[in-house]
Amino acid sequence: MSWHKEAHEIELRRELSKQQGGEDGVALHHAKGRLTIRERIAELVGEDSFEEHGEGAGFAEKGPDGSISGFSPANYVVGFGDVGGRRVVVGGEDFTLKGGSPNAAGLRKSIYAEELAVQFRLPLIRMLEGGGGSVAGSGGGARPHTVGSPVYAEPRFKIIAEAMTKVPVVSGAMGPVAGFPAGRLVASHFSVMVKKTSQVMVAGPAVVERALGVSMTKEELGGWRVHQRSGIVDNVADSEAEAMDQMRRFLSYLPPNVWHLPEREHCADDPNRMDDELISIVPRDSRIPFEMRDVIRHVVDRDSFFEFAPLFGMGQIIGFARISGAVVGVIANDCRHFAGAMTAEGSMKAKRMMELCETFHIPIVNFMDEPGFMIGPDAEQSAAIRYGMSAVAAAVSSSVPWATVMVHKSFGVASAAHFSPNTYKLMWPSHESGALPVEGGVAVAFHREIAEAADPDAKRRELEQKLMENRSPFPMMESFAVHELIDPRQTRPRLCRWIEWIQPLLEDLKGPATWGIRP
Repeated sequence: MSWHKEAHEIELRRELSKQQGGEDGVALHHAKGRLTIRERIAELVGEDSFEEHGEGAGFAEKGPDGSISGFSPANYVVGFGDVGGRRVVVGGEDFTLKGGSPNAAGLRKSIYAEELAVQFRLPLIRMLEGGGGSVAGSGGGARPHTVGSPVYAEPRFKIIAEAMTKVPVVSGAMGPVAGFPAGRLVASHFSVMVKKTSQVMVAGPAVVERALGVSMTKEELGGWRVHQRSGIVDNVADSEAEAMDQMRRFLSYLPPNVWHLPEREHCADDPNRMDDELISIVPRDSRIPFEMRDVIRHVVDRDSFFEFAPLFGMGQIIGFARISGAVVGVIANDCRHFAGAMTAEGSMKAKRMMELCETFHIPIVNFMDEPGFMIGPDAEQSAAIRYGMSAVAAAVSSSVPWATVMVHKSFGVASAAHFSPNTYKLMWPSHESGALPVEGGVAVAFHREIAEAADPDAKRRELEQKLMENRSPFPMMESFAVHELIDPRQTRPRLCRWIEWIQPLLEDLKGPATWGIRP
């Protein structure tokens, strides 16, 4: 008497689960230019490192003799794998079965993904492709059965929110994503979508047309051109392989969980490097824009700047970089868009970066060129000052070390979003500050004097020139209102020394943040 029959059935179920939606279903999926979830996992973590959980989950049909005649696998695959030498949790929907809409076992495995990551304190990578729930599975049936969740059960989404406060979460939209998977996509620290094959929607075109009478294609409704500017995803990628590369790179800047600090790499870039381009990068004519990304790249370790969400809230720049091998979060103004002003979208973007760095104890380097909150009818209708003050509140509540490089300008209340309680302040000679920019401020403060002048335009220019002469940054240095007024070329050496000062402070920040990131 032995258990060979049962052992054989266990292995058979595992083999059948790997057939996914069958040869025809897989072929149809490939014809759409998309990999299956098992192929994606193999490419991301390698087949040898993947340790699947729930390999045999699914439901078998049996013949009269008790042998398996058919098998429907759980259409969510999840387990451990290695990325960059670190263990991660990786999972995603199997679109070849029910278009990724979860079957009973698949739903349980999908919820388990966050549980697994939180339990083992590991980064979570989701490769999403599915339509969420389906009305096809919600019908009654002849026999009585339970519906909903028991009243004592924890909310299903609690673990999704908890994961974001404890471990890095990255998600890729690899194909059409709607409903619950779309919610998961945005409940991430970093998200990316593949240009030609993915769309992200709360509900698809058929539901939208039935509910609202609006007829649109998937691409018109939630394609990459929509979402690279909507803020739904952080980045877009030309291919699934590029999307995976971006997810790997994002994770390379983060610790495995909030109880650790990001790994500091060996830095071959000279900490005393001083690039001559910085001395003339800001034009003397403040009306001429310059490229802040060039400033960032001249200061941080070479080739270390990884930007995300570049086309959302375009007056702000965010990303990760390394300085002397240590990870820093970068927040900057882009004067080429709205002069760098804080719009509603830009404020949300900057605040989210502050929350991300607070969650994972990452110091922030802020390159400041702040003209203030955005003004005008669009700004008022979008509640720019409400979202702007939220960013200010995040900055002044931050506990991680900050260094702020005052590059060009800082005006109004919005400038408070560039300083935490413990900011190391460096100022360039090109910087000017005040309650208002000179041009607008003169028009307000001296409107009667200008109107009564024989030549109003000449009078306005005279007043503006006089006030500009009084906006020298040297009094700030004399008053010890900044730590240092520096030659712009000295920025990298100064920040590299600051990195060494703050290292012991970071150890005390480990563990869950008192406030952290939310979707």
